[in-house]
Amino acid sequence: MKRIRAALSLALALGMMAGGQTARAQDAPAGERAAAPPPGFRTVALGDGPWTVETEMATLHVERVGDTLDHPWSLAFLPDGGMLVTERPGRLRIIRDGQLDPQPIAGLPAIFAFGLAGLMDVALHPDFAENGLIYFSYSKPHPDAGDKPGVNADTALAVARAHWDGGHQLSNVEDIFVAAPWYGSEVPERCCGQGPAFGSYGGRIAFGPDGFLYVTSGDRNYGEMVQDQSNDFGKILRLTDDGKPAPGNPFAGQEGWQDTIWSTGHRNPLGLYFDPLTGKLWETEFGPRGGDELNLIEKGVNYGWMDVTQGHHYNGEAAKGIRAVDGMKDPAFAFGPPSINPGNIAVYHGAAFPGWEGDLLMPAMSKSLVRMEVNANGAVTAMETMLEGLEQRLRDVKIAPDGTVYVLTDETEGALLKITPAAE
Repeated sequence: MKRIRAALSLALALGMMAGGQTARAQDAPAGERAAAPPPGFRTVALGDGPWTVETEMATLHVERVGDTLDHPWSLAFLPDGGMLVTERPGRLRIIRDGQLDPQPIAGLPAIFAFGLAGLMDVALHPDFAENGLIYFSYSKPHPDAGDKPGVNADTALAVARAHWDGGHQLSNVEDIFVAAPWYGSEVPERCCGQGPAFGSYGGRIAFGPDGFLYVTSGDRNYGEMVQDQSNDFGKILRLTDDGKPAPGNPFAGQEGWQDTIWSTGHRNPLGLYFDPLTGKLWETEFGPRGGDELNLIEKGVNYGWMDVTQGHHYNGEAAKGIRAVDGMKDPAFAFGPPSINPGNIAVYHGAAFPGWEGDLLMPAMSKSLVRMEVNANGAVTAMETMLEGLEQRLRDVKIAPDGTVYVLTDETEGALLKITPAAE
């Protein structure tokens, strides 16, 4: 555990804690990726646990739940106390009573699973107990791509809806949203050393307190598209539960704007969470080298990418702006350089860790769980990093109704971790 006060330059200090790496091997442009990940990105086997972890506010008991998972991406709590878990290669799994069901749920559509593409988020409809509807996001191959689409296939972020009765089969599976345009088979010359088309899908989904579905859509490593508001790249979208533009969206009816857009100017948003007490919408996203962001999302706001970033483009090219640019909103907090590589985000409310009340929890691919204290304006005032000793890339965090914290490790031999207070 390490703690840094805001007055000590959080961005620089946290970047140094992340191990001094400037970018993930997977996040670098294809021509710059090494055949094997550099030492800072290699991980060790997790082991069986359990582990005791000392932090500033509590001593943690960390244990594994269920069997090994292959790059688990997201989990959703079920009304019966079980969980649904997605695996990026394209499997939807069930965990009940602490045991992983060995049989995946069948009925998923064709999924483009390559690199960081694949099956991503899962969420329950607000009325799931009555209607049995679940939603999941994934990278979708173009219908003309064939049974085994190659790396250069046209793909798109998609969100599907399905009925699930608790068994091993989905029914009534349908795409309710497919991002436009399809992209991948023809990659134009782009600036700044951007990465391959099979990355930066975004893919987080969350139902808001208004009952509408919010979807993060990444820039697909084609940042020039983001400030063009006629496409879905680099946007947060707000949809009805059947995928239509939600009423009250800020740009509905405006020429040249998608009527699904809620906010714009995002790179690769991989975290999205509504604080159930305040209604605030928090988002995390990857910058280029450095410039990873924590954002407090507001209706109709432009967050700058790719004209504005506090990171460094991969080829060293300077951004048009760094901060305080007219018409663009700065992040609540910018990490690095180097990159911290943020996963999902959650606001802690629960009885298990009273010292964390109202704090943000953010898993990071730089092998830590970050706890951030924020003030009433959403500014980060202090933070600590936790779980570094496990040496695992972390992808998702969820808080159970009893205040228990669950974290997914983004590993080939991945795991679901349960965090509770250590016994005194």
